Amino acid sequence: MKAGDGNGAPQRCGWCGDDPLYVNYHDTEWGVPVHDDRRLFEFLILEGAQAGLSWITILRKRENYRRAFDNFDAAKIARYGRHQVARLLGDAGIVRNRLKIEAAINNAQRFLEVQAAFGSFDDYIWRFVDGQPIINRWKSLKQVPASTRESDALSEDLKARGFKFVGSTICYAHMQATGMVNDHLASCFRHAEIGRRMKS
Repeated sequence: MKAGDGNGAPQRCGWCGDDPLYVNYHDTEWGVPVHDDRRLFEFLILEGAQAGLSWITILRKRENYRRAFDNFDAAKIARYGRHQVARLLGDAGIVRNRLKIEAAINNAQRFLEVQAAFGSFDDYIWRFVDGQPIINRWKSLKQVPASTRESDALSEDLKARGFKFVGSTICYAHMQATGMVNDHLASCFRHAEIGRRMKS
């Protein structure tokens, strides 16, 4: 049963507004634990692309990113050279920022190194929350932090491994998106739904 707003609509975190794309992302993806390496890499690329922009802007370009970046195949992206960089800079469907594009290629290379060292990126990244999601129970959006000591530690480690566009705020957004933390407000219907899904 979904908590409602009194008018029959489920109660959601206010940040998703009423944009159908944003609402669907909130209702189906955000905060759900991700253990698939390709999905983890996808969010790493998209969160880096978001830097300085709104998340809805990136969501609207997500399918273009999938097309432009070989469906987030890190092994393929790691081999991109100047011809692919030129192609991406000319692609109006993505954020045409050279630093972000070059960072995506660099991060694909570093991603493969982490996979080789730890067996999977999943095994590597979930160590920063001891393998279990952090369950928060915020009452208002003002309480939700932009970064935490866990995201600080992840950011520091990723930077030491040569990753780019992985500041603590970006890392925390990645952790929220991939369910390493459940930052749905306690009043949001998804907070409890995700909790039940984890127990089942």
